[in-house]
Amino acid sequence: MENNKLHILVVDDDDRIRDLLKDYLSENNYIVSTAENAIQAKNKLDYFKFDILILDVMMPGQNGYDLTRDIKKNIKVPIILLTAKGEVENRIKGLELGADDYIGKPFEPKELLLRIKNIIKNRNKVDLNLKYVVGNAEIDLNKMTIVLNNKNKKINNSEKKVLVEMLSNPGKTFSREEIGDISGIIQERSIDVMITRLRQKLEINPKNPKYLQTIRGSGYVLWIE
Repeated sequence: MENNKLHILVVDDDDRIRDLLKDYLSENNYIVSTAENAIQAKNKLDYFKFDILILDVMMPGQNGYDLTRDIKKNIKVPIILLTAKGEVENRIKGLELGADDYIGKPFEPKELLLRIKNIIKNRNKVDLNLKYVVGNAEIDLNKMTIVLNNKNKKINNSEKKVLVEMLSNPGKTFSREEIGDISGIIQERSIDVMITRLRQKLEINPKNPKYLQTIRGSGYVLWIE
């Protein structure tokens, strides 16, 4: 499985909807598994880690509400409910059970895609008031400092912007162009210099980095243990 692709499970007893969503989401760079009922869904949840679940409410056997309740007891994973019911009470019920969003049938696949992206964005949002640990380094984005081996090192605004994005997307490779857009730095050489300085603040051995690594020909990636 590619590092940057999210794995989605679509659970719906309607073959047409399952196939439609699998094709559409796959075309939009997601890995998609499907199940036609709660039993199949639970079996797949035992063996695979999913980033988002899309559950139909009205299914034979255990319905989407009860399945949401069971899943949320054991797994912290975002859930979007598909419902043909338009009543507000039914949608509120799903949210009360732990669902993160809902969408009423019929719907445009593009609308579902936007809801997925919104959940991912909110899930990955970095809290500037929290401290983050990368290896032996403790990052305080609010104070704009990195503490490594009891040494307190300041970061500038460009470095902070890059760290926010990388901490939000650990394991994602950022091209120099992307880092330039994030930091406001135009020249590639200046981008490389900034990354070198960040390594000196984050890494015990900056010349052999363990966390802020170069992906030859692609860009840079931040790994978090």
